[in-house]
Amino acid sequence: MVVKRSVPERIFDVFNVLLMGILAVIFAYPMLYVLFASFSDPAQLIAHTGILFGPKGFSLDGYRMVLKTPSIWTGYANTIFYVCAGTFVNIILSSMGAYVLSRKGFAYRSVLTKAIVFTMYFSGGLIPFYLTIHNVGLYDTRLALILPVAINTWNLIVMRTSFSQIPESLEEAARIDGANDFVILFRVFMPVAKSTLAVMVLFYAVQHWNSWFNAMIFLQDRDKFPLQLFLREILLSGSMMDVTAGTSDDVSNALTTMIIKYCTIIVSTLPILCVYPFLQKYFAKGVMIGSVKE
Repeated sequence: MVVKRSVPERIFDVFNVLLMGILAVIFAYPMLYVLFASFSDPAQLIAHTGILFGPKGFSLDGYRMVLKTPSIWTGYANTIFYVCAGTFVNIILSSMGAYVLSRKGFAYRSVLTKAIVFTMYFSGGLIPFYLTIHNVGLYDTRLALILPVAINTWNLIVMRTSFSQIPESLEEAARIDGANDFVILFRVFMPVAKSTLAVMVLFYAVQHWNSWFNAMIFLQDRDKFPLQLFLREILLSGSMMDVTAGTSDDVSNALTTMIIKYCTIIVSTLPILCVYPFLQKYFAKGVMIGSVKE
């Protein structure tokens, strides 16, 4: 059945589309500017003023210099490890915690849920956090970037809400067949809630990919630095000695440094952007926000 829309409704639709289009351009332009600048000729880019609608000239020298820098590849390898290992630990522990909190037969789930939610708003602060990591022997280890962020409270609540929507009949049928809690969690609940798990994988993976602060305060060995920490050094500290070693004078070095900053941003951002479209389809039904009040 075709529903005829009134004139005010059509005007609202047009206004809504225009507004969303303008906002999309505003939000996307900074990234497009970085992309265009990364392919631009340094001399032409520095001479350009105003809005950049495309690359000024065309040059891949920035990408060549970035990709031949050992620290970039070291950062890539470390970040991939942190993302894969960290996300695996996140999903396993968050799923186990969500399963316990979603079970109506668990007597202390209300108190435990409120205690967990409390940590979203209050913490001990940076200094106790640092001292704890140092005293338990995690300082300057890869585990310092994985274990302290093993469970995100918000993601745990989302998974708990998703698990609570699963019919109890599935759990009862599994128990009749002799399944224990681990079998029920990994072979019944997690496959049923795969949409939520896909969203959680994306959330945790992006969190690890973008993380740099914990690495900055907990790591000293540069061989363990993630990519984002190298990116921070390049953008803020001007640490490009290895990248710009082949330039011959101060002027060309300054121009090359500017292009390398843009190229490094693209190189460090592109992989996670490529993953997003494969998981985006799960967002509509994957994130179910419920009340934490019992």
